[in-house]
Amino acid sequence: MSFMTRLATAALFSLVTVLPVASQDGTLNISVGFISSDPVPDPRTGYNGWMSNQTGVTETLMGIDYKLNLYPRLAEGIEQTSPTTWRVTLRDGLQFHDGTAVTAQSVVDAITPIADEESAAHNARIANLLDLAGLSVDGDRVIVFETNSPNAAFPWSLSEPGLAVLGASSDAYPINATGPYVFREAVPEQLYRVEANPEYRLGAPGFEEVRVVGIPDPGASALAFEAGEVDMVINYPETDFARIQETGATGFAAPTARLYFYTVNAQSGPMANPLIRRAVSAAIDREGIVEAALSGVGGEPAGTVYPAGTSWAADIKHVYDPALAEQLLSEAGAVKEGGLWTLDGEPLEIEIVTYSSRAALPPTAELTQAFLQAIGVTATISVGEYGASNDAIAAGEADMFLQAWVTTPQGDPGAVLEALLKSTGGSNAGGYNNPELDQLLSDGRTTFEQDGREVIYDRVQQIIAEDAAMIPVFHVSQTNVARAGLTGYAVHPTETYWITHETRFSE
Repeated sequence: MSFMTRLATAALFSLVTVLPVASQDGTLNISVGFISSDPVPDPRTGYNGWMSNQTGVTETLMGIDYKLNLYPRLAEGIEQTSPTTWRVTLRDGLQFHDGTAVTAQSVVDAITPIADEESAAHNARIANLLDLAGLSVDGDRVIVFETNSPNAAFPWSLSEPGLAVLGASSDAYPINATGPYVFREAVPEQLYRVEANPEYRLGAPGFEEVRVVGIPDPGASALAFEAGEVDMVINYPETDFARIQETGATGFAAPTARLYFYTVNAQSGPMANPLIRRAVSAAIDREGIVEAALSGVGGEPAGTVYPAGTSWAADIKHVYDPALAEQLLSEAGAVKEGGLWTLDGEPLEIEIVTYSSRAALPPTAELTQAFLQAIGVTATISVGEYGASNDAIAAGEADMFLQAWVTTPQGDPGAVLEALLKSTGGSNAGGYNNPELDQLLSDGRTTFEQDGREVIYDRVQQIIAEDAAMIPVFHVSQTNVARAGLTGYAVHPTETYWITHETRFSE
C-alpha cells in the first residue's frame, strides 16, 4: 500500500463518528472537502451560505439559473425606481421552517446585521457587495433597498448565498429558513446534517435526510464512495473519474466558472516586480497542466479571468513562451549563472503555497514548479490548509498562492475581482494596488448599460494580463460522482446549488 493510500485510509477512519455504516434508504450522504468550523454555521458569515444554499436549507431573494441568468426566487419581482433605489416584492404566502410568515420586516432583520461590525452575523464581503445606505419596508411584502451609489450589480448581489432570507432562530430552528430542507446539526469540520421540510411550498423533498461529511483528502473521499459509506462525492478526483463510472457510478461533469489561478505577493519578494510576474506566467505550460492534472476530464487553459464563450470573457490568449520568460527575467535585473537565475546576488526562489481539498491543486503546483525549474528558477511548494496558505501570502512569507474560485458566483463579473484585486478588497491577500484598476472596478458598478460594462471589464482583464496582477492557469469542469439512479441533480456553473426538492434516487 502506497503512502498516499495509507494517508487517505487514515483520514477515512478518522471520520467514523460522522460517516454512516452504510447508505440508508431515504438518506443522501455527500462527501465534500470542507465543512465549516462553526457549530451552527450562520449563513451570513464567511461562506457558510454556500453550504446552506447547496443543501436546500436557505433561499435567496434572487437566484441564478443553469445558464447564468438572473431570476426571482423568493422575490416575486424587483424594480429600480431611482439610480440608487430598488424595490423588491416578496412572493405571497412564504413561510419559515418554524411556520411563521416571511415578511418584508423579517428580511430587513436578517440583512441588517451583515453590515454591523458588532454583530456576529457581520460579513464585510457581502456588505461591500450591497453598499447599502438604507433598508426599509413598504407594507408586509416590499423591501426598499437604498444604495450609497448607483450599483448595476445590485440585483445580481441578491443571489449571493450569504443573503439568505432568515427568520428568528430558536433551539428547534437555529437556522430558520425557507428551503426544502431544515438544518438539524453540524459537527465542526466534519458534518452538516439536514432533514426534509414536508411543508415546502413547491412539494415534498426527495430525501428524509441529507448528510454532508467533510473529507479534506480527495483520495479518502474516493475510498469512502467505493466502500458505500457515501452516496455522492463533490469534486471527485479527475484522475479516477473515468474508471469509477465503469463500476456503475453516475458521473456528473460540466463546465463551471471556477478558475484555478495564482494570487501573487505584490508587496514584497520577487513577485512584487511585474516583470518577474509576467516571466513566471510565460513559463507555465497551461495546456500541459490541463492534460496532466485533469486527465482529459475537462478544462481549458486560461488567458484571462472568465471562461471563453461567456459574455464577459475578453479575447486574451494564454502565452507559453520560455524564451520570453527568460527575456523578462533579464529585464528585471536577474542574472543567469550556471543555469540558475540570481537576483541582487541571491538565488531567485519562488515559494508556492496551496491546499489539498481540490485534487488538481497540488499537481498543478508541482507542474508549475517543474516549468519554472526548466528555465532555471528555483521553486518550492508547501501544501497546507486554505487559511494557512492565505495567511502566508498576506504575511509576505510566500510568493504565489494557488487557489480555485468561481469568478461569477452571482453571475456578475465585478464582485470577485473587487474582492481579489481591488486595493480595499477583502480577499486581496497579495496586496495588489493599481489605481486605474480600482477606478474601473468602481465604474463597473455605476455603469448600467451592458455595452459600457463590457468595455470596462475588457479593460480590467487587459490590465490583469499586462501587469500579471494574478496568474490564471485554467478553467475547470466540476467532476462529481453519485450512486446510480440520482435524478434531479446537475452541476451548476456557480457551484452554489446542489439539492432541490426534486433531487432523489429513482426507483
